[in-house]
Amino acid sequence: MIVTINVAVLLAIIIVVRLRRRTHARSRFDEKMTVVICLTFGVLIAPTAFGQTILEVVTQLVEGLSQSGQ
Repeated sequence: MIVTINVAVLLAIIIVVRLRRRTHARSRFDEKMTVVICLTFGVLIAPTAFGQTILEVVTQLVEGLSQSGQ
């Protein structure tokens, strides 16, 4: 589990660095690589306690928005 969290932290840092660059400087391959990195980050963080907390918050938010729209 410790390795998974460390890889997730590393991917989070890579994501922040990649997204801080200008949009004009990105190629299609670069954008696809960012998407793959973000998806991998999501898969790694999902089973952790932090990932479960995020899931609960997003679930409550979506339920609240869907109820307010009715």
